[in-house]
Amino acid sequence: MTNPLVNAFFLGRALAEGINEQVEAAVSSALSEVGKFDAEQRENFRNFTEQVQARAQQDASQTGSTTTASGSTAVSSIDLQETIDELRAEVAQLRTTLQAHRNQNN
Repeated sequence: MTNPLVNAFFLGRALAEGINEQVEAAVSSALSEVGKFDAEQRENFRNFTEQVQARAQQDASQTGSTTTASGSTAVSSIDLQETIDELRAEVAQLRTTLQAHRNQNN
């Protein structure tokens, strides 16, 4: 005949180990998803930066602007406003995508 207190002890210990394993798996999964999301956002930002630089170079070559001694490029205010508007639209699109991704994970 076994002691009910001993059985309760072993049952409690097994339950605690099972819960601990479940928590570890959930935390590992969450950290993995955060890591993936961070890597994707870094890649998106890198691509965005490259696109902005390419667009600036293209705009500079199309307008025939010259580079000043300080290294900055003179661009007409119309082209500058258009570029700003396009950048704002891209930022809004990225925010929408980011929010959709956050909502998908919640």
